[in-house]
Amino acid sequence: MFALLSIINYIIKSMEPIKLEFYLKGTGQLEDALVRLNGEPYELIRREEDSGLTPTSASTSIKVFMNSLIERLNVSGRERTAETYRSALNSFMRFSGGDVPLGSLTSEMMKDYERYLVNRGATLNTVSFYMRILRSAYHKAVKAGLVVDCNPFGGVYTGVANTAKRALSLEDIRRIKQLPITDASMRFARDMFMFSFYTHGMSFVDMSYLKRRSISDGWITYHRHKTHQKIMIRWERCMQEIVDAHPSVHDEYLLPIIKRSNGKERNQYRGKQSEVNRLLGQIGREIGLSSSLTMYVARHSWASIAASMNVPIDVISKGMGHTSEKTTRIYLRSLEWSRIDEVNSLIIERLYNKKM
Repeated sequence: MFALLSIINYIIKSMEPIKLEFYLKGTGQLEDALVRLNGEPYELIRREEDSGLTPTSASTSIKVFMNSLIERLNVSGRERTAETYRSALNSFMRFSGGDVPLGSLTSEMMKDYERYLVNRGATLNTVSFYMRILRSAYHKAVKAGLVVDCNPFGGVYTGVANTAKRALSLEDIRRIKQLPITDASMRFARDMFMFSFYTHGMSFVDMSYLKRRSISDGWITYHRHKTHQKIMIRWERCMQEIVDAHPSVHDEYLLPIIKRSNGKERNQYRGKQSEVNRLLGQIGREIGLSSSLTMYVARHSWASIAASMNVPIDVISKGMGHTSEKTTRIYLRSLEWSRIDEVNSLIIERLYNKKM
């Protein structure tokens, strides 16, 4: 395998740069897709930092070294993580204007890169996401003895910033469900959103790969694509109604997202996800939502509504297939602030009532 990687690295080094962009529909949407505040993208990076995934033969340039990491990730079946590494590399290459030796990465250069991202409209979480990926790659190079650690990431932002509320209220969910829709594509998008909400906020990738045989004895059972956690959900009538309304043409898959087994299933569901999110945005605007409506909102909303009904966090975490309650708590940050605001309003109300 290492000999093969050496050949791949040589070919990559001798080729002209090839831009492999993962834009959904523009830079802003790419950043929104990459930086989702459920903590899980950061868990992906942490797992890679601890995995010891380091090529033994690689150039000391950041481009060739990261390409070798990306190749290893793809070979080991970690396509999603490979995409995040590719996205971070492409972003840094746009900033630097060309390849850079690993030993040339300095604190000042990374601060310049941080300013570059901010000036282009990147959020703090986007900055953090790219920095953490580059830092992970850099640490692997240090571990491999390819560069001496000069701590170039010590002065840049690598935290998780609070963002605008993503969860909807139960009333908002009801408005989405009851909205009269005549267009077939928009109705499909709305129903996929509702299916996700009905199934504990099931991710779009897990919905895409659901099998017909997953339903048995009144339960749907599947393993999360990301964490391989086993999830069991009682099969409700509302779920069956959506399946009946949108029959799959595939013999194996339950929902009509992946329609052909041609080795490009990933491209099929990613394309459909982009289309669904675009149509959900139209639905959100139609009902007057103040924030963008995407498939991911269904997941946040289910967690938030469950917590507002005093469901314990450990139960919510298990229902969502999280590997730790810490991830679930990140989902519920906005709810915690809402409760604080409610308490503050009660305190002020009692203060004024007492005076009166």
